[in-house]
Amino acid sequence: MSEVLNISSSPHVRDKWTTPYIMRVVLLSLMPATIVGIISYGWQAAAIVALAVASAVLTEWVFCKIVRKPSTIWDGSAAVTGLLLGLSLGPRTPLYLPVLGSVFAIAIVKCCFGGLGKNFINPALAGRCFLLISFAEAMSIKPILDTVSGATPMGALRAYETVDITKMFLGTADGVIGSSVLALLIGGLILWSMDIIHGQICFSVLGGFTLFIALFGGHGFDINFLLAHLCGGGVVMGAFFMATDYVTSPVSRLGQFIYGCLIGVLGGIFRLYGDTADSFSYAIVIGNVCTPLIDTYIVQKPLAYRKIGRTRPVKKEPFRIPKPVIALGIIAAIAAVALSGVYKMTKPTIEKNELQKKTEAYMEVCPGTEEFETVQAAEDMIAAQSEKASPRINEFYVGKSAAGEVTGYAMSIQTKGFGGKLVMTLGLTADGKIQKIAFTELNETKGLGMKADEDGFKDQFNGKGGTLKLGEDISAISGATVTSTAVVNGVNAGLKFFDSVMKGGN
Repeated sequence: MSEVLNISSSPHVRDKWTTPYIMRVVLLSLMPATIVGIISYGWQAAAIVALAVASAVLTEWVFCKIVRKPSTIWDGSAAVTGLLLGLSLGPRTPLYLPVLGSVFAIAIVKCCFGGLGKNFINPALAGRCFLLISFAEAMSIKPILDTVSGATPMGALRAYETVDITKMFLGTADGVIGSSVLALLIGGLILWSMDIIHGQICFSVLGGFTLFIALFGGHGFDINFLLAHLCGGGVVMGAFFMATDYVTSPVSRLGQFIYGCLIGVLGGIFRLYGDTADSFSYAIVIGNVCTPLIDTYIVQKPLAYRKIGRTRPVKKEPFRIPKPVIALGIIAAIAAVALSGVYKMTKPTIEKNELQKKTEAYMEVCPGTEEFETVQAAEDMIAAQSEKASPRINEFYVGKSAAGEVTGYAMSIQTKGFGGKLVMTLGLTADGKIQKIAFTELNETKGLGMKADEDGFKDQFNGKGGTLKLGEDISAISGATVTSTAVVNGVNAGLKFFDSVMKGGN
């Protein structure tokens, strides 16, 4: 019997193409992006890619030796995983990270679950997400040409700045090693034309993402805005080379279409509303996890299928909501009620703590003040602001001593940083010079944007006035240009507001 049947895990061979052949074709299709990345970023990019591939292959070989299984490195899947991981890293990534990422991807995500065909998420993406979560600062993509005032294209988009779409398309802008959209499209379209990857997945990913960005991105169907988002953040690489993984994608065509749209929409949500613009990897991982559910409810039509009624009447089973769905719904409802109750109980305490924190921030930036008074002209200007204005002035007060003398001015300013809403308190002297800045809400990346709350950065503003320029008057935080820009823009908005209120400026 063993000579007749070959019992193995997926992917099952259904035609003349074998797994090693497919993996070799995928490796060749990634060569254009690899070559462009190495030419653009130099020897360190080549070292990162080489280390990622070598570590992935070596890890699989060692694992097979330890568990006493035949070596599977010759099927090429480990090399593909390593190459995809290497291309998804920045050109200045420390050289130990591709090694750690490849070991995690192969040993934990692939081999521990049984090897090729049994992993539940894409190993390369799992390795990248592991590195993003565990080594956020080291994984940040640092600009090649200007580490002080430059920003990556995705960071610039998030800060509502213009980007060079041509450089992003060619892969010469700051980004990951495999950021050349042109090279990725060449390789991806070759795979699609050979029917190695499914067009239902890659094109529905791109379509779902583009449609979501157009509807909710605030720029409508502006072609430049849409192309900027499509050319950055790993969208094209994810659509053609990550989401199309046979093992972690649905079987049926309808399931593949739904799967692709899900990834595209999730990618759009993370891009517009998430903490980081470069989060498409998480969208694909979530799509991988949803694949078994999609395959359960969207079953491909069996071979020799006959419609109901052609041979004999078949009783149609009534629709029933699965018990796990009912149980999860009840648990979610109970959790929602419990959280609502806890929120109502703790709301007064939270508001009191926020008021105390805000008062302490005002006292910090306006020392010697005993009381704060409002200014009617300032109140009118604050009320006239647009709700969507950024930066936005929230409050403005005149600080006075116990003797009634003006000690300075304090205001609360809200702007948008890399991690979302950023709220700062700005203190000014009586003549409009900056006394100090403080933060009441700062949600930036740990080890990068959070350095804005360190004295070394904040003290640069003390004693200055007028319009401040990043890179000239204020030195940016290395690797956190978006946060630095947000703070400078907020301070400039506060200074301009002070001139308008107290000096009659425009």
